[in-house]
Amino acid sequence: MEERNRLAREIHDTLAQGLTAITLQLQSADALLDNNVDAEDIQQVVQRALTLTQASLEEARRSVLDLRAAPLEGRSLSDALQALAQQWSAETVIEIDFGSIGGNHPLPIRVEVGLYRIAQEALTNAARHAGASHVAMHLLITPQVARLLVEDDGSGFNPEQTHKGRFGLVGLNERARLLGGRLHLESSLGAGTRVEVTVPSS
Repeated sequence: MEERNRLAREIHDTLAQGLTAITLQLQSADALLDNNVDAEDIQQVVQRALTLTQASLEEARRSVLDLRAAPLEGRSLSDALQALAQQWSAETVIEIDFGSIGGNHPLPIRVEVGLYRIAQEALTNAARHAGASHVAMHLLITPQVARLLVEDDGSGFNPEQTHKGRFGLVGLNERARLLGGRLHLESSLGAGTRVEVTVPSS
C-alpha cells in the first residue's frame, strides 16, 4: 500500500504536471494556427512541447525507479527551484518572484525531492485552477527546518469543498507528512492561495 501510494504521488507529480505543461504549449500552437501566424513561430512552440515531453518521460522514469529528480542533479534545491520558477513563468506567462535564505545549506535527498515536488504541484495548481497573475515562492533553510512558501493572487477556493478526483492537495499533505513535517494551507474565494510546508532539515 505504501509503495502504491508513492507511485500514485509520483505519477501525479510527473506525468500529470508534464502533460499540463505540454497541453498549454499545444493550445498556444493551435491558437497561432487559427491566426495564420508564421510557420516558424508555430514550430518553436511545437519544439517546446517536444522538449517538455522528453523531460516529462525522463522524470517519470526516475520517479517510478525512486531516483533523485533530474533537476536536482548537480545543484542545490535553491538553484533547482530558481530554474523551475523561470521555466514555469516562461511557459505560463505568469509573473513569479523567487527568493531563498540559506539555500545552499545541504539537505537530505528525500527532503530536496519532496520539497521540489511540492513546489511543482503548487505552481501547477496556480496555473491550472487559480487564474493567478503573480506568484511568490520563498525557500528558507536553517540547521533545524526547511520551509517552502508558495503564494498566488488567484481566485482562491474553499479548502473544505475540494473536488473529488483531484489528488494534488492529498499529495501535498502526504509528502509533508512523510518528510516528518506539516503543511499549512490558506485560501478563500477571491483571496488567493497560500501553501506553506515546514519539514525537518536533517
